[in-house]
Amino acid sequence: MNAANAIEPVRKATSVVRVDSRTGHLVRTVVVTPRIVMPKAIGADEPAAAPVTRVSEKAGIEAIVEQTARAYDVDPALVHSIIKVESNYNPYAISNKGAEGLMQLIPATAKRMGAKNSFNPKENIEAGVRYYKYLRDMFGDDRLALAAYNAGEGAVAKYKFQIPPYRETMDYVYKVGKHWGDATRKRKQEPVKPQLAALPETPPQPVHPKLEHYQDEQGRVYIRTASQ
Repeated sequence: MNAANAIEPVRKATSVVRVDSRTGHLVRTVVVTPRIVMPKAIGADEPAAAPVTRVSEKAGIEAIVEQTARAYDVDPALVHSIIKVESNYNPYAISNKGAEGLMQLIPATAKRMGAKNSFNPKENIEAGVRYYKYLRDMFGDDRLALAAYNAGEGAVAKYKFQIPPYRETMDYVYKVGKHWGDATRKRKQEPVKPQLAALPETPPQPVHPKLEHYQDEQGRVYIRTASQ
């Protein structure tokens, strides 16, 4: 039996009498059981939703991080570390303070850095990396830039260009730094891929022997290799 032909369950009505605490009068209320909505069956001509391809999403995020980080002269491993600590790669994450997306941008900061949709991975990462670059240029130090990314640039300036003594901020700088350090060490331990020898711009030209020609008494022309 499909949903269209199913018999709708009987809805029950119950009369409830209570005393109004303000007036002392009796108040009668009728409570009706909610209508049960049967699930809609998907017909043969209605395709089911496409599954989420986590592998392709991850590959896409890695490509965006690599391209954006290089464009702003930021280590891609550091950007990955920030994303890992901020949202654990959830593009739809929202913090209790209202920070949004992969790099957990406050809406005002996202707008300031040019992102119109913080839940779009490309826009979020570009705005986040741009903001981090801005902070690093301001404070001239990665640790202070991370502290400002977490607590705000005003907090770092307030504490005379030191990491603010906030437990959350100190833990944040430590966690991001640890992920970054681990990624850097892992990258250094990876075997170096052999490089192909560079080809010369102009390939060497073959050396051809010199030729000479001569004519006999009958006027016939002959060609022969010149004597060295």
